[in-house]
Amino acid sequence: EERIIEIEIERLRPFKEHPFQVKDDKEMFLLQESIEKYGILNPLIVRPRQDGTYEIISGHRRKFAAEKIGYRKVPVIIRVLKDDEAVVSMVDSNLQREMISPSEKAFAYKMKYEAIKRKAGRRKCGQVDHNLGKKSIELIGEECGDSPKQVQRYIKITELIPEMLEKVDDGSMGFTPAVQLSFLKKKEQKEMLDAMEFAQCTPSLSQALRIKKLSADGKLTVRDMEDILKYDTQREKLAGRYK
Repeated sequence: EERIIEIEIERLRPFKEHPFQVKDDKEMFLLQESIEKYGILNPLIVRPRQDGTYEIISGHRRKFAAEKIGYRKVPVIIRVLKDDEAVVSMVDSNLQREMISPSEKAFAYKMKYEAIKRKAGRRKCGQVDHNLGKKSIELIGEECGDSPKQVQRYIKITELIPEMLEKVDDGSMGFTPAVQLSFLKKKEQKEMLDAMEFAQCTPSLSQALRIKKLSADGKLTVRDMEDILKYDTQREKLAGRYK
C-alpha cells in the first residue's frame, strides 16, 4: 500500500534524460513562495534505485524549489516501476504542466513512444508487429490530446539541432516550417542558421518546403538557402502575402 513518507533531498536523483526543464524563473519563484506558505501539497513520486537513492518520476520542480528555500526533506510516494513504466509515468505526470515548450513536448513524446514500443515488444509468434508504431502514436495522441499526425510532427523535430529548437521554443520560427527543416542533414541545418542570420528572417512553410526538396534531391547549397529566404521574402512582401 502506497503511503507518504519523508526522504532526505540528497537521496533524490533526477530522472535520466529528463526532457522537462527546471528553470529558476518567475514561475519557480512563485512555487517557492507557495511552498514557504503552505508546504509541499503534492508529494513527489519516486522509485527506488539499487544504490539506496531514489529516482524522481514526478516533482523535479518541487524538489528544486524546496531545496532553494532550505528544505532538507521532502514528502514522497515510493513506487516500484520498471524502466519503461517509469518513462511513461514520468512523461504523463509532467505533460499536465501548463507551461511546456515545444522541444520539451517533443522529447517527452519521443521517450514515451519508444517506451511503449519496448513494452509491447514482439508478438508471441516471434514476428515483429509492423502496426506497432502506428498504434503507439495513436495511443499517445489519445492520451495527450494531439492528433496522431501532430504527435509524429513533434517527434520529428527532435532531429533538429539545439540552435534550431531554441528558435521554435522562443517563437522566432514557426513550428510547421521547423518540421520541414528537421528533414535536413545536421550540416545543412547549421548552414541554414547562417542563412537565416544573413537574411534576418526565418522561413515560411513554402520556403521550408522548397529547401527540404532541394536537400532531398541533393542540390541544396548555402546560396540556395540565402536566395530563398531573402528574395522570396521580399517578393512575398511586395505581393502582400507575407505574414
